[in-house]
Amino acid sequence: MRRIRIFDTTLRDGEQCPGASMNKEEKLTIARQLARLNVDIIEAGFPVASGDDFEGVRLIAKEISGPVIAGLARAKKEDIERAAEAVKVAERSRIHTFIATSEIHMQRKLRMSRELVLEAAVAAVKLARQFTDDVEFSAEDASRSDVDFLCRVIEATIRAGARTINIPDTVGYALPSEFGELISQIMNKVPNAGNAVISVHCHNDLGLAVANSLAAVLSGAGQVECTINGIGERAGNASMEEVVMALKTRGQFFDAETGIATQEIYKTSRLVSTITGMVVQPNKAIVGANAFAHESGIHQDGLLKDKRTYEIMTPESVGIPQHKMVLGKHSGRHAFKNKLTEMGYNLSDEELNKAFERFKRLADQKKEVFEEDIDAIITEEIYRIPEKYVLKYIHVESGSDVTPTATVELEIDGRSIRNVSAGDGPVDATYRIIKLMTQASSHLLSYEVKAITGGTDALGEVTVRLEEGGRTVVGQGADTDIIVASAKAYLNALNKLCYSKSKIKMQNDK
Repeated sequence: MRRIRIFDTTLRDGEQCPGASMNKEEKLTIARQLARLNVDIIEAGFPVASGDDFEGVRLIAKEISGPVIAGLARAKKEDIERAAEAVKVAERSRIHTFIATSEIHMQRKLRMSRELVLEAAVAAVKLARQFTDDVEFSAEDASRSDVDFLCRVIEATIRAGARTINIPDTVGYALPSEFGELISQIMNKVPNAGNAVISVHCHNDLGLAVANSLAAVLSGAGQVECTINGIGERAGNASMEEVVMALKTRGQFFDAETGIATQEIYKTSRLVSTITGMVVQPNKAIVGANAFAHESGIHQDGLLKDKRTYEIMTPESVGIPQHKMVLGKHSGRHAFKNKLTEMGYNLSDEELNKAFERFKRLADQKKEVFEEDIDAIITEEIYRIPEKYVLKYIHVESGSDVTPTATVELEIDGRSIRNVSAGDGPVDATYRIIKLMTQASSHLLSYEVKAITGGTDALGEVTVRLEEGGRTVVGQGADTDIIVASAKAYLNALNKLCYSKSKIKMQNDK
């Protein structure tokens, strides 16, 4: 079978999903898990985009071994040099440079002629080759490009030294049959196509990203660019877990395979969801809560007789655990640390102590502590940005004949403030008073509640989405008291907005 390379861009394209921004420590945690998943290439970020992005890519390049570490760069000297600086310490590094080749992008966005675009593409590849032998070139919006011009650019960039050529369906416009045909034309028309790996990067605007990626594999593509849980710009990217399991389940049809350690898929999906706040829909293929759930009596009867009647893959094959209860109030620090390591977390001693204290408090409240609870603890205690607003106290009164009222005490820049407000419900009252006390001008776009585990003592997780000045952030909070979790989630989002604004101010000051 042909070996298909998996190029994971969760930390670059996935992070561009509104509200999914990650700091460098969160990126490193995901990168470690991607290495356990055995992806071939990790696109760690866009180094020229910001100082934080540069530091994140450099940290991953320094710490992660195994996968190739790639940095994205426009076909510009400053971008390529910045990417080269970020990835140079990697065990294996790649510079991924791109420029658009479609008429609408060249005319309206770049305002460049075909010849100038061709020259810029070749110059970018040649410059990148001065820093590394592993250079990838992407023809942005390739699926809407003139095929003959696209082939000219591909031939020239391979001749200039590109070892991988990426064909993106940037706006999710292509259909599987035509995208597969495009890859076939490239393989047949470009005389030196055999000197490079042909890659594809598909977006999901029409819900066809995975289908287009698989059609490309059938036509000869040797690399698929994708993200965990399919997160990314607009409707997202091709979902890595769906591409990988399609190739594994239907390997004989595709005559292709990947090197992915599929038992790590579920763990990776949950980690990305926890850190980004992007909730996985229940009916999501492979990793959704209902992916291996069966309610129909006919289905259940068939499963009891032979699981293959209604399951084309097993939960174990993607790492979905059969027994989720892990620790309790009598568990010690050593057992807790071992469990964190199994789950992909690598904490410092200070972080471990902080997480363990929170775990013991939760274990006193609950009979059983699950892996999902531990994920929430790590998000709650470790992966939080600097806090301008800290919840110190909350008391809510509510009932059928009582006007809901919330009393909240916050620590704001080190100073404690307490106030009270009424609302339409306990959460509304809480949010009204927090908004008043913080003088927030943001708008609440969404509010979601879910029980992380079963039972009336379940840890409840609240996810909110706030918007301010065109910037969207996701806040998360977890607690056995859903009102406390709601307050934590709202404050987490407000702190992210403050942190984002402070970073922009620092960059402007520079």
